[in-house]
Amino acid sequence: MEVSLDGRVALVTGASRGIGLAIAHRIVDAGGRVVISSRSEDNLQAALATFADPQQVLTVAAHVGYSSSAARLVSTTVDHFGSLDILVNNAGTSPYFGPLVDIDEGRMQKTYEVNQASVLIHTAAAWRHWMRDHGGVVLNIASIGGLGPEPNLGWYNVTKAAVIHLTKQLAFELAPGVRVNAIAPGLVRTELARALWQEHEAEVVAHIPLHRLGEPDDIASVALMLVSDASSWLTGQTIVVDGGTTNQPSGGVG
Repeated sequence: MEVSLDGRVALVTGASRGIGLAIAHRIVDAGGRVVISSRSEDNLQAALATFADPQQVLTVAAHVGYSSSAARLVSTTVDHFGSLDILVNNAGTSPYFGPLVDIDEGRMQKTYEVNQASVLIHTAAAWRHWMRDHGGVVLNIASIGGLGPEPNLGWYNVTKAAVIHLTKQLAFELAPGVRVNAIAPGLVRTELARALWQEHEAEVVAHIPLHRLGEPDDIASVALMLVSDASSWLTGQTIVVDGGTTNQPSGGVG
């Protein structure tokens, strides 16, 4: 199936590398134009260099946790490209690894701001500035961690569980003009997740039914479908893309 995004404009947060950058490439390859954002201007310039036609891409450095930054990012997108048809809330962080009861307030707040609050902040900015009057599509990047408990990643997973519910709530509130869906990736070969697989990749993939880590483009291919007209009757859903990780026997006896 050929997907066209000709004439459409997307904004992707956390897009200087990994899943966000892969999604931005897919959007441009399908004929769209894209604004990529992250905190580091240097990283954004490195990302820009990976596009064959940099005229289709605008870089904007911004902090996803602040509503003022989100408003500036959205207005810059509309001013530069003339619309904002697609918002991809991809930015994420995981600064803490350990039991929930031992997390400090600083890392708790940072994770909440980047992973959870930014989804609402950017969606609200896109809605007010463009999508309320013109329609659009929002795609949130959650995680299979948001589907259940897991050792040492509890707070990250709590914020991703919130993203899954935010997706449902926003889809309900913003319909029919704006569709809102999410992807819940499994373990993907990204810098953010490097500590989870780098030293023991063979052992990790042995527990994944498709016997490999995900690649950013595995997520981007599904993202392209979700932001296009190919999914025009789909909203409020979270699509799991995890190589079969969550589709395994429980180990219990009947």
